[in-house]
Amino acid sequence: MTNDQLPFSGAPKPQSHMVKTVRLEPIAQNTEVQTNANLLAALLAEDLHVLKECGGRGMCATCHVYIKQGMDSLSPMNRREQRTLEVITTANPNSRLACQSRVLADGVVVEVPTGMYIDAIEDVEALIGRRTEQDLLHPITGEVVVETGKLITRSVINQLTDVRLQVGKYLAQTRDA
Repeated sequence: MTNDQLPFSGAPKPQSHMVKTVRLEPIAQNTEVQTNANLLAALLAEDLHVLKECGGRGMCATCHVYIKQGMDSLSPMNRREQRTLEVITTANPNSRLACQSRVLADGVVVEVPTGMYIDAIEDVEALIGRRTEQDLLHPITGEVVVETGKLITRSVINQLTDVRLQVGKYLAQTRDA
């Protein structure tokens, strides 16, 4: 065998090493992501409604997930993610932000919190007087703003009209770390 026939050390690894499987709950579905891709890619690949309010910078609650299994198969948590999770009211020890969690190995089982993050006040305004089909969640804190089955009222809308402004100010004041 001549030198030009030998495989070079920089040869790509077989495809099976480059793709990791992630289990999504409660929808009981497996999805594949590239090794080192973040969990947000897995959620978006399955057309799950994830807002990315902060643009994937780890500064909001809209991609908050619970890791049911495989926390050690994810990248370590950075300071920004830790600080953001401290603000999210529904966070617990197995919480991660999907945008900050890179998949390094198989075996990750992710549970997506139930509820819908408010992304456009106009969309919610159209629902005034109706009952919510699922919890409406605040995009920064993850707090339940309107519980499932409750009426969406004008006063709730008035309380939320400055959410976009708050998020914009917060993002403008925070530098990427």
